[in-house]
Amino acid sequence: MKYSWLRNIRIAFISSLVVLALMFLAGCSRDPNVRKQRYFESGQRYFEKAKYREAIIQYANAIQVDPQFVDAHYQLAQSYLKLQDWNSAYEQLERTVELRPDHYKAHIDMANLLISSRALDKAKEHLDVLAAKDPSDPQFHAAMANYLSAQDNQAAALTEMQKAVGGAPDSADLLLNLAFLQVRANQPDAAESSFRKAVELNPRAVNTQIALGNFYQSRSRWTEAEQVFRHSILSNPNNTDARAALARLFMEQGKREEAEASLLKVKEEIPENGVAYRMLGDFYFASGDLDKATKEYESVFHSHPKDIQAKKNYVQLLILKNRLDEATKLNDELIKDNAKDTDCLIYRGQIQLRRGQPREASGTLQSVVSTEPDNGVAHYHLGSAYDALGNATSAENEWRNAVRLRPDLFEAHHALAAIELKNSDYAALETSANEIIKLQPLLPDGYVLLGLSKQGRKDQKGAEGDMRKAIEVAPESPVGYIHLGNLFLEQKKFAEAAKYYEQALVHDPTAADALVGVARVYSQQNQWDKAVARVNQQIEKVPNSSNYYYLLGVIHSDKEDYTSAETALKKAVDLDKTNSEAALKLGQVQVAAGHVDQAIATYQQSAKDNPNDSRFYVLAGEMLESKQQWQEAKNMYQKALQVQPDNALAKNNMAYLMLQQGGNLDIALGMAQEARRGMPDSPNSADTLGWAFYQKGIYASAINLFKESIKNAADQDQPEDPVTFYHLGMAYQKDGKKELAKANLQKALKLNPKFAHADEARQALTQL
Repeated sequence: MKYSWLRNIRIAFISSLVVLALMFLAGCSRDPNVRKQRYFESGQRYFEKAKYREAIIQYANAIQVDPQFVDAHYQLAQSYLKLQDWNSAYEQLERTVELRPDHYKAHIDMANLLISSRALDKAKEHLDVLAAKDPSDPQFHAAMANYLSAQDNQAAALTEMQKAVGGAPDSADLLLNLAFLQVRANQPDAAESSFRKAVELNPRAVNTQIALGNFYQSRSRWTEAEQVFRHSILSNPNNTDARAALARLFMEQGKREEAEASLLKVKEEIPENGVAYRMLGDFYFASGDLDKATKEYESVFHSHPKDIQAKKNYVQLLILKNRLDEATKLNDELIKDNAKDTDCLIYRGQIQLRRGQPREASGTLQSVVSTEPDNGVAHYHLGSAYDALGNATSAENEWRNAVRLRPDLFEAHHALAAIELKNSDYAALETSANEIIKLQPLLPDGYVLLGLSKQGRKDQKGAEGDMRKAIEVAPESPVGYIHLGNLFLEQKKFAEAAKYYEQALVHDPTAADALVGVARVYSQQNQWDKAVARVNQQIEKVPNSSNYYYLLGVIHSDKEDYTSAETALKKAVDLDKTNSEAALKLGQVQVAAGHVDQAIATYQQSAKDNPNDSRFYVLAGEMLESKQQWQEAKNMYQKALQVQPDNALAKNNMAYLMLQQGGNLDIALGMAQEARRGMPDSPNSADTLGWAFYQKGIYASAINLFKESIKNAADQDQPEDPVTFYHLGMAYQKDGKKELAKANLQKALKLNPKFAHADEARQALTQL
């Protein structure tokens, strides 16, 4: 007890030290220089551990403390480069150079980024700065080599790159760059030597080993490539890049089972690495097996519920599988946590589009594009929304933006290829097909499109080779067989065509295009009964296929067996009320059979089942018009325009009704003009606008439009319409040209003495 006072003094002294330390730390935490340096050093530690996203957060914190912190801006750019976020990297490099114009490394990085994006003039500006500052620097020579290579001056590029390597002979990265240039210059032996030297200099570096393995793979030296990839995996067991490279090698050799097994092993051996356990699902998705991909991601999502990327990928797969309610629920959960997440907003746009809400989808996706104009995926889906709205020009523009921003976006290349095929632009189609092959070498689509480009140019042999390549890379897919069948059918080689269609059905009994091909083989030989029998045979195997009953109905309709056609088409619609084509065909068959009331009922019911398909409202309106039920027809056209405000046919029909029934003439004229812009080659739109001008007393313009309507109908092999000749005769009468008036009115009555305005035509002739 006698020393208790000493202990109390010691405790008091320690307490005062603690207080002083806390005061010192508080002072430090308020010092912005100390705070920014702490954030920066934390970012550096994350960067060294390859945790680039965490590094980005810390560098950004440092910049928030000091917006002019040059080193933080530069290191933030390096982190973005590692994540391949080129736009963000370039922004930070620009800021670095703005703050420190002589920042040599930033100029190097900017030059290389600009060269990669083919902005060569801008890249040259940075190269000039570098040349003035230190023209002997190896990194300058490397950038100059890349610039010259981009200009296709391979000899000069190699000379520059040799200077770079000579200035830094121990740099594995420079040797890799030299090797890539040697490959481009078709110097494979020299390239192999450079790749191997790079590996020797840095034997544990994954990127150098993968580069060497990829080189062997490109030369079909499969065994050596596999050895390199396996060695890299042994050296870096937790790195996923070499494992992905090995799986790609197996797939290129057609060893799908080995690829799948290798990725299962990745999932088992690196169970907590998000990239690793997602690889198998990504593999299934990339190889086109959506069922397995969805099942795999369902498992991943449940075992790793906090993995946001896994949840997003699962949402995307649910959308592709049309499991829209589940996708919406999960996506809404993600948006609740982050209302500005552009991925989730894009998913929302996709869901809206698949639900037949293109206008809502376009609004959602426009909001993404306005905040992220460089988002290629958003541009692609916005193009799809415009396409669904019938705005082909805007759709194509968005898809071209998509491939410009994201050259690896194969869906956008597919969309452009479809336009090019439709427009018979076979040269452009060949370019798109080659891009798709480059992006998806193990899927048949690119080879089929390449074959179609050759088929369009009458290169049948070349087309056949490409179709057979499609079968070779995807023997279980029906796609290659179907298109090879189409090629033979075009050549009237019926036996060969039927053979490949049947093979497609063996691989996929639900392949409707293959069964259509078989039916065409028989129909082109006037073997209608065989066509019916073959479709019925396939229906026995796939009894719930709406598409097969639709095909059966079409065949019966072509035979003019409307009773059987109606039975089959009703079954198609019963099986799938969203099968719009079957419902449309059912209505046409009922009209052909003289059952107009049934057709009206079909269109009205289908409009309820497919409320966003304006065609049903328009067709119902036309049928109601034929029965002179004017107000009911008008209601249908109004509903069509509510669903699709730019529906030119609905506007045309509504305008004509208003002109006939005494509606507002100015509104009718405006609608007729809008319809004319939407259907510039339509005989009907010319006639409607002409009739509007007639009623406005502008007879010369009306006459020109009626004559154009008659010409367009003739050019399009449409039957002559007595109503248009009646309109033309009436316009000539008002314009004082009696003989022309008589001739056209008489022509109208000759075409059909009982047409809708026959009495008015006779009365006009009497007056004349």
